[in-house]
Amino acid sequence: MDTLSGADLAVTGGRLVTPDGVRDGTVLMAGGRIAAVTAGVPDGVPRLDARGHYVLPGLVDSHVHFRTPGLLHKEDWAHGSRAAVAGGVTTVLDMPNTVPPTLSAEAVLAKAATIGEASLVDFRFHLGADPAHPELLADLDPAIATSAKVFMAGHQTAPTVVRDPDQLARIFAAAAAGGVRLVLHAEDESLFTLLDNWRGGDPASYADYERWRPRSGAISAVAQIISLVRRYGTAAHVLHLSSVEEADLVAAAHADGLPLTYEVTGHHLSFTDADTRRLGARARLSPPIRSQHDQDRLWAALRAGEVTTIGSDHAPHTIAEKCRPVSVAPPGLPGVQELAVAVWTGMRRRWPDEPADDAVVRLVAHLADRPAALFDLTGKGRLEPGADADLVLFDPDHTWMLSAADVRAKCGWSAYESWTMTGRVAVTVKGGQVVWDVATGTFGRPTGRWLSGAVVR
Repeated sequence: MDTLSGADLAVTGGRLVTPDGVRDGTVLMAGGRIAAVTAGVPDGVPRLDARGHYVLPGLVDSHVHFRTPGLLHKEDWAHGSRAAVAGGVTTVLDMPNTVPPTLSAEAVLAKAATIGEASLVDFRFHLGADPAHPELLADLDPAIATSAKVFMAGHQTAPTVVRDPDQLARIFAAAAAGGVRLVLHAEDESLFTLLDNWRGGDPASYADYERWRPRSGAISAVAQIISLVRRYGTAAHVLHLSSVEEADLVAAAHADGLPLTYEVTGHHLSFTDADTRRLGARARLSPPIRSQHDQDRLWAALRAGEVTTIGSDHAPHTIAEKCRPVSVAPPGLPGVQELAVAVWTGMRRRWPDEPADDAVVRLVAHLADRPAALFDLTGKGRLEPGADADLVLFDPDHTWMLSAADVRAKCGWSAYESWTMTGRVAVTVKGGQVVWDVATGTFGRPTGRWLSGAVVR
């Protein structure tokens, strides 16, 4: 009874998505944590009415580029975190390809200091794997980072690329020694260089883009990763997996007992190469968006539970940058705000007969529980007593059309403009405080904090 009487906010009347399933009930919060998941509501506690909504744990996006420091004309932490909470995301893991790149403990500390008190969401950083200093991973303090990003191929915003196979092997060995999980952009740049030299020139249009960065590069890179994981036992997570063959390879390796997992992005689930031909730079990604057949395999993997995380790969660029010629326009698009609703929309359209309770459990598994577990985010991703009081009120049936006016990212545009969405984030709560209310269009105070890590097990 003391737990109930000491609560400072109660979320009532909703369908709670808990580790034990979906049920009616009340979430009581006190001191920034979930105090109880119960049927009762004590007198005198402020209430948040969740009738007609699912109550989800705060979502975790383990793949964002908030462009801090050095690329603030594209995005900054204030805008990026607003986009996040408007999409129900309360925790993010930010990538290291900034200016300067985040390759050391000192750079991580400087990045955290730059963010200061600007964030509405809690955050952690993926360190950048420095090919010149792989030994840093063997002695990495988990309070600084527990994961490191490896770029196996470059593009306009990837300044640190591991091109040498011996350097890549040393990174895998050092990460295994230090208990660091590698997260990988898995494309074989040497194969792309070979093809570019043979073809000569750049793609003439976006109809050629996927052929210029073909699946063979991704398949080759994933095969290399499997070999290195087998050799060193390194925990590894393949990012933005895009093709049938990659999905088959990683699923087979995982079934064989290797500590290898993968992410799919909302973009690869939402668009195909036909959209890239139609939308051009707005749907230009690295790795490219591929065929309908590939997209179908990714959806099947999601339904089968082969996918571990769904990430946004939120990577904004200005419209002026996107309007450059095909040869130099940067890949990447915003997505942290659109992620949950785009995936939910896709699930309801592909599997209309699936009970909504089953669908929302899957959404929470891949956008909260599994990423929190993979990256050891204590207190995140689960609606249970003792967890951080990060919650989302999600209306599963609300139909609406996304417009540029809805976009909270600094770039001000979205590849999903004019999409008719099913489902909407109505309210986001972080640390027991409302940080987004769609009814008023208002945000709360930025109380986001840097999350210290622990050694990967």
